[in-house]
Amino acid sequence: MTKLSVNINKIATLRNSRGGDVPNVVQFAKDAQRFGAEGITIHPRPDERHIRYQDAYDLKSEVYTEYNIEGNPIPKFVDMVLKIKPTQVTLVPDAIDAITSNAGWDTLKHKDFLIDVIKEFKNNGIRTSIFVDPDLHQIEGAKATGTDRIELYTEAFAHQYSLGNKDAINPYMECAGLANTMQLGINAGHDLSLENINFFKENITGLLEVSIGHALIAESLYLGVEKVIGMYLNKLK
Repeated sequence: MTKLSVNINKIATLRNSRGGDVPNVVQFAKDAQRFGAEGITIHPRPDERHIRYQDAYDLKSEVYTEYNIEGNPIPKFVDMVLKIKPTQVTLVPDAIDAITSNAGWDTLKHKDFLIDVIKEFKNNGIRTSIFVDPDLHQIEGAKATGTDRIELYTEAFAHQYSLGNKDAINPYMECAGLANTMQLGINAGHDLSLENINFFKENITGLLEVSIGHALIAESLYLGVEKVIGMYLNKLK
């Protein structure tokens, strides 16, 4: 069964828009786990426009499933992760001015940098994952860094699937096959939704975890958080 990690960045965005503490991100994380979520994902950015660094610390004692912290490993981020020691850190090469993550790592160009960062995290008992595009060369490069897992960047698949192009799954299947032969764990995320998650999961052998936030929160506005989490869990069985 593939695990569902709920990304709660959008909850923080809604909170920040009013300047108060409603909705409370810690309470939402607790409720999401109570409803069946098997992990909580956050992605703090340097400008703290949604999840704040303090949120990351506040969540530490409340996430009893899997705690996944995503981000660009700048010094402040690395220091925070080493202090919190989450279950997993997912390295994402997002630019400071990016609205959302829009590309995976060039694992060949940044090999030495990634090796050093990953070694430090693993020495502290933190599972590592690298956000990558569905490119076989990048999967091979990821393996060379010593990472435990990769997270396949699924925006291209989701967009093409919405247009009726199911062949968009093919490069992801190829990359998953290669990752499996190299004993790299496989995660996935970005624009996965109730519309496409079952098709993606059924075609990606060895899919360990998906991180879903934007679609899940948007769907929950209509259907309710508890119901939507249950629907994802059912599709991932």
